[in-house]
Amino acid sequence: MNKNPNQIKDVRPIRSLELINDLKYSLKRHCQERDYIMFLIGINTGLRVSDLLKLKLKDVRGKKKVTIQEGKTKKSRVIVFNNSIYEEVQAYIKTVDSEWLFPSRKGDKPISSVQAYRQLNKASDMVDITEGIGTHTMRKTFGYWYYKQSKDVARLQRILNHTHPKVTLDYIGITDEEIEDSLDNFSL
Repeated sequence: MNKNPNQIKDVRPIRSLELINDLKYSLKRHCQERDYIMFLIGINTGLRVSDLLKLKLKDVRGKKKVTIQEGKTKKSRVIVFNNSIYEEVQAYIKTVDSEWLFPSRKGDKPISSVQAYRQLNKASDMVDITEGIGTHTMRKTFGYWYYKQSKDVARLQRILNHTHPKVTLDYIGITDEEIEDSLDNFSL
């Protein structure tokens, strides 16, 4: 299991909906609601954890669309909360006594990416996720499932702000074999 939060290449997307749901359950029941909401937003928006943790309550309160400036790319990005995420985030906000969406217990600041990593690993250990997991797992999981549902690598590339479609496919773990398998059933 990946125990270094800085090894992005070692983490994989979660390719099983059952494991995603198990991890949600584990985060909600055995960690904190904060960690569950962080995971929920992460896998449904594809935000980097560094951008996720900078969110404040005022950024998301009563909003289905949120515009942020990405820290890494400095590009503006709109994230959209679908109805189920929106409702859960709004309910969670009512329980938070901080300006930060993901507050730390150590003063008026958000949790660190290391703490986010620890919570994800704690929850993943409880559900026996054997592949490497880290904070980038959320972003890669979003990318993987977005691609599986839409098959639109060009749009996903834009969402993730990647320079080339191959970078995006490699990032989300779509292999040449999977591409070839998808062509087996293709015919006009």
